[in-house]
Amino acid sequence: MSDAIKGISSMATRQVLAELIEAWQAKSGRQVSMESVGGVDAAKRVQAGEAFDVVVLAANAIDKLIADGKAVAGSRVDLVNSGVAVAVRAGSARPDIGSEEALRRAVMAAPSIGYSTGPSGVALQKLFERWGIAQDVAARTVQAPPGVPVGSLVAKGEVALGFQQLSELLHLEGIELLGPLPDEIQITTTFSGALCATSSQADAVADMLAFMASEAATAVKQRHGMTPA
Repeated sequence: MSDAIKGISSMATRQVLAELIEAWQAKSGRQVSMESVGGVDAAKRVQAGEAFDVVVLAANAIDKLIADGKAVAGSRVDLVNSGVAVAVRAGSARPDIGSEEALRRAVMAAPSIGYSTGPSGVALQKLFERWGIAQDVAARTVQAPPGVPVGSLVAKGEVALGFQQLSELLHLEGIELLGPLPDEIQITTTFSGALCATSSQADAVADMLAFMASEAATAVKQRHGMTPA
């Protein structure tokens, strides 16, 4: 019997990957062990040469791993596009975020603001800089530790306004979704998979990633607040 495929991913894709892997296992008869951690930590572990067959991260992080020889050139497969949403604690006031100006007002009024260590958090900080409010809100911003959902901080009342990938906010209790960022400032991250340089299971990984990128996977992606890449 073939060895199980060992993979690592960021937390943003944890739930959609779990469902897609279950479907591919049933189709292929192969077993997959996928670990999901903070994206920064996942990239570091692959960079350090830890033995994995497949890695799923933001596309730019995959490109860096390929450039550094830690993932195989030509193996990148774009899987999902994921946008950012905003949440508040269940039962609390629901500020208007329906336009860029409304969201800016909500941010300025919030006693605390939570964001992630992932690509969405970096983009959010750049948005605050473009708005000219980065210094004004710096003392009120809380960056969730790697692997800790921003929504969990919102649910506990540690932050009043939380920003994170919609996929990571959808299934959390104790929060209320205000909705996605307005279209004109939506932060979209493409998550991709690639074959790790330490793998000896190239064919199986390629088959799994092709399945995850196929039309058969679309409904699963949409159910988790994502769209096909």
